[in-house]
Amino acid sequence: MTMLTPRTPAKLAPPGRSRRERKAAELEAGTRRVGERLAAVSSRPAVRVLQDVDTSRGGLTHAEAALRLERHGANTVAHERAPHWTVQLAKAFWNPFIGVLVFLAAVMFWQDPADPGVVILSAMVGISGLLRFWQEYRSGRAADALQKLVTTTCAVQRRAGSGSGPTTFEVAMEQVVPGDLVKLAAGDLIPADLRLLTSKDLMVSQASLSGESLPVAKADTRAEDLGQHETADPVEADNLCLAGTSVTSGTATGVVVATGADTYFGSMAGSLAGERPQTNFDNGVRKVSFLLIRFMLVMVPVVFMINGFTKGDWDEAFLFAVAVAVGLTPEMLPMVVSANLARGAVAMSRHKVVVKRLNAIQNLGAMDVLCTDKTGTLTEDRIVLDRYLDVHGAEDTEVLEYGYLNAHFQTGLKNLMDQAVIDRVGEAEEVVVDARFSMVDEIPFDFARRRMSVVLNRNSVLGTGGRPEHVLITKGAVEEVLGLCTHLRDGGERVALTEQLRRRVTRIAEENNRRGLRVLAVATRTVDAPRAAYGVADEDGLTLIGFLAFLDPPKASAAAALRGLADKGIAVKVVTGDNELVAARVCADVGIEVGHVVCGAELDGLDEEALRALAARTTVFAKVNPVQKARIVRALQAEGRTVGFLGDGINDAAALREADVGVSVDTAVDIAKESADIILLEKDLTVLEQGVLQGRTTFGNTIKYIKMTASSNFGNVFSVLVASAFIPFQPMLAIMLLVQNLVYDIAQLATPWDRMDEEYLRKPRNWDAKGIFRFMVTIGPISSIFDIAMFVIMWNVFAADNEAAQSLFQSGWFVEGLLSQTLVVHMIRTRRIPFVQSRASWPVMVMTVLAVLTGLWLPFSPLAPSLGFVALPAGYFPWLIGVLLAYCTLTQLVKTWYIRTFKTWL
Repeated sequence: MTMLTPRTPAKLAPPGRSRRERKAAELEAGTRRVGERLAAVSSRPAVRVLQDVDTSRGGLTHAEAALRLERHGANTVAHERAPHWTVQLAKAFWNPFIGVLVFLAAVMFWQDPADPGVVILSAMVGISGLLRFWQEYRSGRAADALQKLVTTTCAVQRRAGSGSGPTTFEVAMEQVVPGDLVKLAAGDLIPADLRLLTSKDLMVSQASLSGESLPVAKADTRAEDLGQHETADPVEADNLCLAGTSVTSGTATGVVVATGADTYFGSMAGSLAGERPQTNFDNGVRKVSFLLIRFMLVMVPVVFMINGFTKGDWDEAFLFAVAVAVGLTPEMLPMVVSANLARGAVAMSRHKVVVKRLNAIQNLGAMDVLCTDKTGTLTEDRIVLDRYLDVHGAEDTEVLEYGYLNAHFQTGLKNLMDQAVIDRVGEAEEVVVDARFSMVDEIPFDFARRRMSVVLNRNSVLGTGGRPEHVLITKGAVEEVLGLCTHLRDGGERVALTEQLRRRVTRIAEENNRRGLRVLAVATRTVDAPRAAYGVADEDGLTLIGFLAFLDPPKASAAAALRGLADKGIAVKVVTGDNELVAARVCADVGIEVGHVVCGAELDGLDEEALRALAARTTVFAKVNPVQKARIVRALQAEGRTVGFLGDGINDAAALREADVGVSVDTAVDIAKESADIILLEKDLTVLEQGVLQGRTTFGNTIKYIKMTASSNFGNVFSVLVASAFIPFQPMLAIMLLVQNLVYDIAQLATPWDRMDEEYLRKPRNWDAKGIFRFMVTIGPISSIFDIAMFVIMWNVFAADNEAAQSLFQSGWFVEGLLSQTLVVHMIRTRRIPFVQSRASWPVMVMTVLAVLTGLWLPFSPLAPSLGFVALPAGYFPWLIGVLLAYCTLTQLVKTWYIRTFKTWL
């Protein structure tokens, strides 16, 4: 009873490797182990398999099934479950900036519990975390609700007791156990890994496991089946049906040999649950966060020491240093990021894109490589008749008509290719389908002959003596049909099929195969002695009419969508489980430069360095398994690329998790949707393109806020250092500095609603911590130049050169600092000339005006005494206007130099 051993945990990968590498190794080892076990099952006789799982041809009893369900557990795979809401809430607040703000709020509370800064910082932290939590929690609940709408059952044969006969009834898939006998028919999902006991005309869609678009034929199996030669890949075994696949035609009975996590499907799904790898967004936020924190750790002690030594008041110096620390921290970053992401999620939902993980929006904007499957993305995910060819390879409606008669009159379940022929005749006006024929008999399809025939009566013609004329029409695999042909139809004449002609027509079929088409031959024969019944022996002496060639057609929108992605700097790589000929044909049809198609077997012997080089230069990968797909993604990431992966099958799930942004569709298998970050409600690259634009807008507005705030705060702190060293009093009170930052940051809450310049959206955008630091130290000191200019003006023009006049000095610098910070936003938000070539959105304009008015109002407001302000003289404002105009002019000049030198801005 080898198949009934309880599950055992997978062996751990050797230490010394990263968690991500160990996870990939576990996936590969687990899949290989299950594949070897299933290969052994495939090679055993049916009677031996029944013994191994301790069952009989009558099936299990209800009592036996209940015991096995308790022992093996429900027939479900390991799903990635959302954590409890309390855990999600805690994670929403796990952010380095939030940590800094909490620490600073605690310090301020320790110094003075009544300090209003404590309330301000606490509110920022609370709103930011709660907004993030609510968006992700709501998305997770929506996904769970969709899954609960689906209940799937299967037909199982069981017995009431040991002496009773078998009965077939429907049970939930979760209740299927090893040893159950499952009945399969067209349209059924296969609930577990099955060894076929009996089957007839069985066709199974394995796209979710292999990526192959067309259904595959399983062997006609009888009760005394002795098994087949062992195969390395259980997907290719023709007497196995695997969980996660579905029946397209035929009937079968199979015995369950594995359920849940022990299935081939489950071996892949089980290794996918758990912590996801760090994405481009995660790494970018971490780098930027710690860059600013390190800068703060250097600058704040310097400010503290300078003020302590020069002023002698260490308590006041400490409070001022804390205020500077707050000023250096982009307090609103968590809120701005969350608002950006939430707004992006809402905007993307209008374009049929559902965001499961908010961080994925920015990863989508940073994506510069998209790996995608072929079926349903580049193609229509349906079979169509592409061409109908005579023996010379020219289109001939007679071939279409004979193919239609064969498909139309057969009485069995029509497969996808039969339906494609019928659909094509409905579109072809040149083919007239009338009542010239009526059904006499048929010779059904089987997988040994790989063909089927119908015998029709030609109603309009009576033979000698009034006998009917019967026509046999055969359609099937080229080599099988050709082997029965003695003649071919050439220009209306029946010509003997010589070896030379046989080679020529075979070459026509092969050329179409190389174009990625599935080719069937059509042949006919007029029966000399009509009768009521016909058999396989009558399929002889046929005349070849021509060929029918089928394909999964490319989507009409695919070529334009690919051009759109290319225009936006995204390279598309096709990674499919389908064969290389089909993949190359489809890719060529949609405008992809195919080059050399790399098959999965070529990847297995490559080390990581060689794989990185191959992945970088290859556009199309075919016949790749799940492990190889994930390796391709990691190889591209190792080359510094931000990788997106679009897939919908279990064979895509590992790659979806490894990618910086995993994209699936709402019709995908559950594990693919769980592994994805973004779900498309329509499997179309055009929809994805809209998501990319929204992602770049979201990313651009986030970077805009970081650069504006970091550079502005750096300039202020640099000004504070200069002023602290030369001015005998504090250049600005701590409360003033906090209020200035608060007004500025509130104004920046409109940033998520700003627009981005078109040229910014044309390229993938990535985090660049060094670039942010360079921007900060280049643009930031510009404000210090004019801060110092205002110091000189206040000191010399308005005689604010002593402690008695310090409030005037501080008020003058407060207004100039706030207005310069606010106005420079419009200089920084675009690489163009602001207000002339690029205007901010109306929310940004409104918030700018409000911030400026607030700054001008505060020194004259009732709040002025409590904040330390005094009213400014009228003569101050011309000087203020001059300083601000000079500041904006110099900033524009430096911006032009910066763009010319570093080839970048935001």
